[in-house]
Amino acid sequence: MKRLLWLLQWLLKATIFFTLFAFALNNQQETRVNFFFSTYWSAPTVLVVLSAFTLGVVVGVLGMVPRWWRERQAVKKNTPPASPAPTSEVTDGA
Repeated sequence: MKRLLWLLQWLLKATIFFTLFAFALNNQQETRVNFFFSTYWSAPTVLVVLSAFTLGVVVGVLGMVPRWWRERQAVKKNTPPASPAPTSEVTDGA
């Protein structure tokens, strides 16, 4: 079962990679992104789309950080401190 899940995970990764690779090959024409004050950025379409995707992921992760941090602090606050592991004294037999 573990091997099957590992295989499915790699199959999903390969599918995503080849889909993005085909997308990149099919979208090489120049795209112009206009900003404020007559500034613009000219780049291949695939670069613009992947940049927007990456920016969205970064914003999403940064949006989750405060809640993640609060939950982590709450768990740390409610968890009792770990006691040291018991050690057994070994005598020399003498």
